[in-house]
Amino acid sequence: MMYPLVRDLAAAEIPVTVTCRVLGFSKQAFYKWNARPVSDRDWEEAHLIDAAYDVHADDPEFGHRFIADELQAAGHRVSERRVWRLCSQQQIFSATVRRAKRGGAKPGPPVCDDLLQRDFTAESINTTWLTDITEHRTGEGKLYLCAIKDACSGRIVGYAIDRRMKSGLAVAALKDAVARRGASNVAGCVVHSDRGSQFRSRKF
Repeated sequence: MMYPLVRDLAAAEIPVTVTCRVLGFSKQAFYKWNARPVSDRDWEEAHLIDAAYDVHADDPEFGHRFIADELQAAGHRVSERRVWRLCSQQQIFSATVRRAKRGGAKPGPPVCDDLLQRDFTAESINTTWLTDITEHRTGEGKLYLCAIKDACSGRIVGYAIDRRMKSGLAVAALKDAVARRGASNVAGCVVHSDRGSQFRSRKF
């Protein structure tokens, strides 16, 4: 796009007519652009890109399909193909795909030390909780369940269900468990999970 150059030269007192003639387009085209330098489509796509970055930052393992689902759920009228194009342009890729391209998927980095060291037992309740997310197929599509189990009693102490497997699902399950057991009763409790992006998110 040469229009910004015309504007810069005009500020340096070089006539618009001369610059447009040299660059090979009409001054009417320049003035039309200058009146509205950013098109409605460009403005809309800038907002979509910002929203896609937010979704990807929340769950780095989301690819363009999951990002498209999240944008549509947030009220954006956008197709999966358009999201793919924007993600490709901005290099917003699933962390899982990137690891696979480097020679096989690997677990994400730990958020903190493994305090259990594969000892999934506990001598008293509310000292060690275990959590994971499972996928369930229904007649209306997939549902994801995040459950939290007390390692001592073996009971499910909290859970959450959602149509999307994002960090908010894990957060909701944890909040449910704390509410059921009482915040004052679970201080110091260790919550153990795998290295899924939902459990490595800032929200969780």
